[in-house]
Amino acid sequence: MSGLLQGQVALVTGAGGGIGRGIALRFAQEGAAVALHCRTGMTAAREVAAAVRDLGARTVVLQADLTDEDECRGLVGEAAEWGGGRLTALVNNAGVQPTQGLAGMTAAQWRAVVDTNLSSVFACTQAAVEIMREQDAGGTVTHIASIEARMPAAEHAHYAASKAAVVMHARSAALEYGRYGIRVNTVSPGLIDRAGLAEAWPEGVRRWQRAAPAGRLGRPEDVGDACVFLASPLASWITGHDLVVDGGVSARPTW
Repeated sequence: MSGLLQGQVALVTGAGGGIGRGIALRFAQEGAAVALHCRTGMTAAREVAAAVRDLGARTVVLQADLTDEDECRGLVGEAAEWGGGRLTALVNNAGVQPTQGLAGMTAAQWRAVVDTNLSSVFACTQAAVEIMREQDAGGTVTHIASIEARMPAAEHAHYAASKAAVVMHARSAALEYGRYGIRVNTVSPGLIDRAGLAEAWPEGVRRWQRAAPAGRLGRPEDVGDACVFLASPLASWITGHDLVVDGGVSARPTW
């Protein structure tokens, strides 16, 4: 690895899941110290931490409920304290993706998705910026959005709406926080492979493979690569951008 993130201190939310793990490991491979957030999956997060340490990087596991604004702020503060008062990169990855048709969706179900996927992004970013703006080098914030921000699926209205809002939050934050040397971007993955996906949804996987010019599902490290790039000096003039990582599916005509 090239050490693109050498000396950085990063916080990755939702680090116990597949995409979060891929992001955390790629940050560690590139030299960053990585704080790993989880809500309830402490065992999985500790497994990721062990893998990060095997790569020779510093890490810590932090627990918080990101639907609570105070816990978002506490999480960011803990990560910065662990990092010696520094936080150079935040990756807002934590999210949920339930399915529910609009006709039967309750306001509580809507809020559960929006609070997790969007409100947590707002609160964690706001808290991180308070730290980053005092640093000479500023920092970076990357939200994990989705291609469903532009290409919704049936029974995903709450999810798609939350991810579209995440993209616009990043663009707005890029406008307001650029003066402090803080860049804010999004990464929009397509279908990312996970254990058991092909067995649980064989037709969906086959349809994706046929549709993707790259001919395969995404891997967690594909998302991690995009996040590393956006947090690195290679992207020093990139902010307010949505980087689509979907194997080319979005390039296909829809008519």
